[in-house]
Formats: sequence, C-alpha cells, structure tokens
Amino acid sequence: MKRKLFTVLVFTKLNTRRFFRDKTAIFFTVAFPLIFLFVFGGIFGKNNDTSFNVAIINHSHSAIATKFVSEAKKSKILKVDKEATDEAKANAKMTRGQLDAAIVLPANFGVKQADAKYPTGKAQIQFTQNNAQAASAITSYLQAGPFEAINSQFVKTELPFNAEAKQSNTHSLSQFDYTFAGLLGFSIIGMGIFGPINVFPELKKQGILRRFHTTPLRVWQYFLSTMISQALIGLFGIIIQFAVAISVFKLNVIGNPLLLAAWLVLGIIMILGIGLAIGGWAKNERQAAPLANIVVFPMMFLSGTFFPRFLMPEWLQHVTNFLPLSPVIDGIRLIATEGKGLLEILPQLGLVGAWLIVVYIIAFRVFRWE
Repeated sequence: MKRKLFTVLVFTKLNTRRFFRDKTAIFFTVAFPLIFLFVFGGIFGKNNDTSFNVAIINHSHSAIATKFVSEAKKSKILKVDKEATDEAKANAKMTRGQLDAAIVLPANFGVKQADAKYPTGKAQIQFTQNNAQAASAITSYLQAGPFEAINSQFVKTELPFNAEAKQSNTHSLSQFDYTFAGLLGFSIIGMGIFGPINVFPELKKQGILRRFHTTPLRVWQYFLSTMISQALIGLFGIIIQFAVAISVFKLNVIGNPLLLAAWLVLGIIMILGIGLAIGGWAKNERQAAPLANIVVFPMMFLSGTFFPRFLMPEWLQHVTNFLPLSPVIDGIRLIATEGKGLLEILPQLGLVGAWLIVVYIIAFRVFRWE
C-alpha cells in the first residue's frame, strides 16, 4: 500500500510541476479569473449608496441659489456634471443616457417678492421618458433634503407623523459579496473541467497515457494524484483572488476559513470529476470540446456564476438547484459572506456528495488510456 501511495505522490508532483511550467495554464487558472474579478469588481465593488448623475443650470443670482449649487456639488447623492452648463448640453447628455436629470433653477429662485414674507422658488427637474423613476427619486431627495433645510429657516412646521430608521444586527450581502462567490465558481469550472479536457487528449495523442497503461499504474492512482494536484493548484489561484478581492474591493469575509478551504477543495474535486470523465473518455480535442461546452454553459449561466439565481423564475430556480455547480457556489456564499456553519450547509453538502459519487462512477467507467 505504501508503494501505491508513493506512486500517487510522484504523479502529484509531476502534475503540479507540469502546471507551473505551462504559462498558458497559469494564465487561464490565475490571471484569467482575475480579469473577470476586476471587471465585476469595478461594476459591483463600489459603494452601494444610490447616486444620480445630474446637471444643474442656475439662472438665479440669489444667495440661496448659489448656496444650493455649492451644497449639491458636495453631495454624495447628486453627481453634478461640470460640462453640462446649459439646457442644450444637458438635454444632449440626457438623450445619450449620460445624465439622469437636469435641475434648473429659474431666475426668481430664492428671490423675495414684494408682497412675500420670505424668499420662494421652484426648481424644475427635467428628464427624459426613460428616466422618470430616477427623476422621481431626485425630486423626493430634494424635497426631503436640501429644500427641507431651507424651508425650516423660514417656516417652522410640526409634523404629526414621521419615521425613524433602525438598524438590525443581521448581516447582509453587498452586490460584490454576492457576485464574488459566482466568480469563484467560474474559476472552479475552468480548472476542474477545461484543465483535464485540454491535458488528457494531448497525452493520448502523444502516446503518454498508453505508456502509463503498460506500467503497474492504476486508474484510481492517476485520478487521485490529479485530484490532489488540482486541489492544491485551485486553492493557490483562489487564495490570490481572495487577496485581491479583500485588499482592492473590500470583500467582507466573516466565515470560518478552515471550513471554507475544505468546502472549496470538495467543490474543486467534484467538478474535476466531470473534467476527468470528459477528458478520459474523449480520444481527441474534437470530441472533448463540444461535450465540455454542453456541460459547462448551462452551469455557467444557470448556477449563479454571473448573476443571482433569485432573479430567475421560481420553477427555474428549483431546477438549477440540482446543477453540480449550484450547491458549490451557494456553499461558498453561505460560509464566506454569511458566516454559516457546517450544519447550515448540509443541503448543499448532500448535493455535492451525491454528485461526487455520480461523476466519479462515470469517470472510472468511461476512462480510456488511448
């Protein structure tokens, strides 16, 4: 038995060395997922506070109008465009979708009329048909924020009804926190499926697997060595992604790191079984590539890799629960960003365990040395 395990160790070292000598493999395992991480991090990694791109056209010379413009430029809600200085430029940008609305202060804004007790004014919110919802939100913000502060200087009003905000102790996910688990799932697909389907047909073509078959090497030894090397390589790439996500995009990881590492290894090994089945069965790349695409694309788009599954119809959510990658991604999300423990991910663990048995039974049955 020691000799058999020694053989596994030798092939594990060979597979790992082969990976680090292959620049293409390093790129697609480490660099390529990082590219997606920066793309989606740039989209979802920003602060989740709502903001609107607006133009402010001030036709008034009153002190109140000047102060309003100054405060609006400091606001985190309103992103004031410096180039749209008149209504024509603002309308052109709104038509192209670069602005949500234009706030126009008329000439009499903030001016005290002869028969009035205090200054008055009505700002106009100009918007296009597609931005009606944003314009409504901007109007509500102005009415409850800046204008409420101005009005309180002149008119004291008692409000019989009001609301207050109360924060709960429940942790919630940011958009990036939710997306990151899917990006890890994409990485696991890449190293677990595309790795074997690229390597095995090439080894068969070169006659290397045929020569292995003439030795005492057994299929389970070869599979086990591949599993160990791919798990180590996969963890290496995933650790880099976590480091970038935490340092650059402020990913909030609150789960148990040991449980998370064990879950990632289990997920990599399970998905690797699919790659071993396809790569082990295929005689060449022409057979492996189409079959891999048939398997990969449904998981890539229906398992929550790039967008949340809760956006899908309810019936489709139930169907996608049983895709191999879905419980892996759900488990990553539950452990890493929601802090769940082993007992709370038992449904996902059961699905991964079931798929683990199924894919490796298939992989052992269809594997061909040549």
